[in-house]
Amino acid sequence: MTQLFDRHRTLLERALHAIKTREFWTPFPEIPSGKSYGETARADGEAGFADLLGKPFDLPGHPEDRRAGKETSPWGQNLDLTYPTADVETLVVASTRASEAWSETSVEKRIGVLLEALVRLNKISFLLGHATAHTTGQAFAMAFQAGGPHAQDRGLEAVAAAYAELTATAQSAVWEKPQGKRAPIIIEKRWEIVPRGIALTIGCNTFPTWNGYPGLFASLATGNTVIVKPHPKAILPLAITVKFLREILAEEGLPADAVLLAADELETPITKELVQHPDVQLIDYTGSSEFGGWIRQNAGDALVFTEETGVNSVVITGTDEFDAMCANLAFSVSLYSGQMCTSPQNIYVPKDGIETDQGHRSFDEVIGGISAAIDSLLADPKQASGVCGTIVNPATQDRIQAARGAGRVLRESDETGIGTSATPLIVAVDPSDQMHQQECFGPIVFAVASDTAEEAVRQASRFAREKGAITAALYATDQELIGQASKAFARAGVNLSVNLTGNIYVNQSAAFSDFHVTGANPAGNASLTDTAFVAPRFRRVMIRWPKTA
Repeated sequence: MTQLFDRHRTLLERALHAIKTREFWTPFPEIPSGKSYGETARADGEAGFADLLGKPFDLPGHPEDRRAGKETSPWGQNLDLTYPTADVETLVVASTRASEAWSETSVEKRIGVLLEALVRLNKISFLLGHATAHTTGQAFAMAFQAGGPHAQDRGLEAVAAAYAELTATAQSAVWEKPQGKRAPIIIEKRWEIVPRGIALTIGCNTFPTWNGYPGLFASLATGNTVIVKPHPKAILPLAITVKFLREILAEEGLPADAVLLAADELETPITKELVQHPDVQLIDYTGSSEFGGWIRQNAGDALVFTEETGVNSVVITGTDEFDAMCANLAFSVSLYSGQMCTSPQNIYVPKDGIETDQGHRSFDEVIGGISAAIDSLLADPKQASGVCGTIVNPATQDRIQAARGAGRVLRESDETGIGTSATPLIVAVDPSDQMHQQECFGPIVFAVASDTAEEAVRQASRFAREKGAITAALYATDQELIGQASKAFARAGVNLSVNLTGNIYVNQSAAFSDFHVTGANPAGNASLTDTAFVAPRFRRVMIRWPKTA
């Protein structure tokens, strides 16, 4: 009954160790090389992706009363894919029917199934990379990592965190209370793990698996059945995931409907109906605060985990490595055209400039150094395309145009020459301007001149606290200021990176080490993947009886 668990026991133990020590570890190589994935892996992935196009996506045994799907590749390739789907009530009924068998499956067998799924998904990371690139607009190298091994890391982290919570206390015990001269009271006790019910994973357009896997795997690990609701523009990566999970469930004699796909189209959305269904008891959501607010107001008794809108800031007060700082920030603001929840948006610099290893630099010279680094990074169209990817939502182009009118344009946004793209726009704005005080998703950077370094920290941390932020960065040489800023951003509930100049960027969040989002400001109420993310997905219920001789 625990064959898969035993097969992957070492993998689980390594993951459990990593989430305790928070050291670097990954079982899933992030480099798309034949050495790691097999000499034919790249060709197999391309062929597998090509074979999916232009035909109905097959999910054997999945409830179906119609087909849905109108995905278009931001890179211009015709996908022509449709997926099986059914009305909300049919999906909920199917999920409910699967719930008893899945919830009563032993913890070890459930965990084994999920570990096997992650290992198999890792083997098709090239396929997932193509599926991610052609639905999100990421360049392939990034899509491979974010859609494949990095997402699998986060899924494994969630499984390990859930297993740690599920096994944190004994499942049975003999309780003996002494009574002096009288015979002791002896009670046998057993605790059942009771999942909350049906879970709903609401996928996003930009990182469907990276953001979707933590909630999906945490809910399944704790015995909940899951309905996966992808974004209408990015169904394929999660559809492939659902297919693999269903195949393994069937192989193990478990109900495949423990995982269901709720595909829809922009013109006929079903997300709200799913959210409002009384049998949906868990919701994982990544997206705008506007819709996140609607979910919280309309989810009834469901427990809601969210990652939402935020205003990420960089504060520059001084540096001993001016060129390296500019290069680091150039990559951070250019990566995936700023379409990341961790991308910097506001850059605060004292209006009188800063001290650097190259002497004093004025406000305009600091921003000019970053602009020049962007120009250098993106000078080659092929490299620019690989860094920036494509714009996935036309509304982003509208935001770029609106941002031009917010202040003084210091760097114009250009196309990379490949796909629908845009390089970073940099606009100098007054601290009182309203536009930079809200998230402007995309390749938009606002440069803000603050009165002092301390005021820059106060402004950035205040917006993080009030508007939400997932990341913050600080460049400083004054240790006292670094200490003050660390406290200010901690109180604002945002993770802070200090003086990053090498090949590590404020955008990046490492599984098993970094807690992604803190849940301590309006950018989200959950953290991937701490105890609070997994433990509320189940309850322990006791059965006790007097022990007989």
